[in-house]
Amino acid sequence: MTTLERAQPSAQPSPFAAWRTREILLAAVIGVVFGVVFAVWNGIYGGLGELTKPLPDVLYGMWLVPAILAPVLIRRPGAALFAEMVAAGVSALLGSQWGPDTLLSGFVQGAAAELVFAMVGYRRWSLPVLSVAAVASAVGAFVHDWALYYSGVAADIQLLRLGLMAVSAIAFAAFGSLAIERSLRKAGVLREPAG
Repeated sequence: MTTLERAQPSAQPSPFAAWRTREILLAAVIGVVFGVVFAVWNGIYGGLGELTKPLPDVLYGMWLVPAILAPVLIRRPGAALFAEMVAAGVSALLGSQWGPDTLLSGFVQGAAAELVFAMVGYRRWSLPVLSVAAVASAVGAFVHDWALYYSGVAADIQLLRLGLMAVSAIAFAAFGSLAIERSLRKAGVLREPAG
């Protein structure tokens, strides 16, 4: 059992209960914040891509953070998909070079992570589970990108891309989300309001 799991109360509410307003707002804020981050990240990724393909894929995991962070904080079905779609929408509105396809990419990334969380009943939040969800999100993104952008690229380069994306997903999305969650909890931001 990880520290994260030990820190949770033993009588957890059902993850399938209705979302509270606070949870909806939190998922939306995560999406908006990361949508703005994505606008900057898109430029960094694009600039590096012109110089050293496929090395920029080591940065890919940043686009997957909302799909891991929101479920870690909210612990409800749909949190990965909701936060990732909001982030993709904000990124598209801010001028993503991929245009409306940014929304499809966000959907695939959020849905892939959602599948992993569903397999554990939205009740396990250990680093291994977060890592598998992050890699699943990266695999979804990889398939999407291969079909739309890299179909003519050699298989060995594709495998290298997949490996870089998976490592990046674990570093940015799994470890990063866990670090953010712990920081927010330590700062008292995630405490339930007194009622």
